Amino acid sequence: MTTLLVIAKEPRPGRVKTRLSPPFTPEEAAQLAEAALADTLDAVAAAPASRRVLVLDGAPGPWLPPGFEVLPQCAGGLDERLADAFGHCRGPALLIGMDTPQVTPELLTVDFEDCEAYLGPAEDGGFWALGLAAPDPALLRGVPMSTPTTGAVQRERLESAGLRVRELPRLRDVDVAEDARAVAALAPHGRFAARLARCTPAFPR
Repeated sequence: MTTLLVIAKEPRPGRVKTRLSPPFTPEEAAQLAEAALADTLDAVAAAPASRRVLVLDGAPGPWLPPGFEVLPQCAGGLDERLADAFGHCRGPALLIGMDTPQVTPELLTVDFEDCEAYLGPAEDGGFWALGLAAPDPALLRGVPMSTPTTGAVQRERLESAGLRVRELPRLRDVDVAEDARAVAALAPHGRFAARLARCTPAFPR
């Protein structure tokens, strides 16, 4: 069975979702980040997994459900931190971030019977999920992160290593205010949508 990894930052004002300010205050942006993380962890908790691991920059809070191991993120760029997360896995693993609160347990239920890798493309050109049947940190190191071509470069890296890649559905990350509204509409009953509704006085319509 698969290890499910979530890489995340502790939702503290001024440290997370800074591109949501404006229109939101740093405190509201952190509240939205916490809600997105909570929704993500709930989906992971409900999906089948051999291990559930939160790879965290910061300290866990009351938003963390039971059943998760917590590991600290290593130093370095995002490629190094993702690589290190996979380095803690001995068998198949699927890694996601905290930017897609619309994710469901069904999307996270993967098997590697006919492939060696999964890639979940994001609408901004990155990726929201990466799965490896045999985790190899070298497959991530050096991939330029947070660019419009990150997903394409990562896929090329996987295919160049001879891996058969299956693609997961394309999802939208929450980066800016427009993303927040669109993603909340996709998961209207989640914590993220509820938190966004409480922030609407500062949100342009």
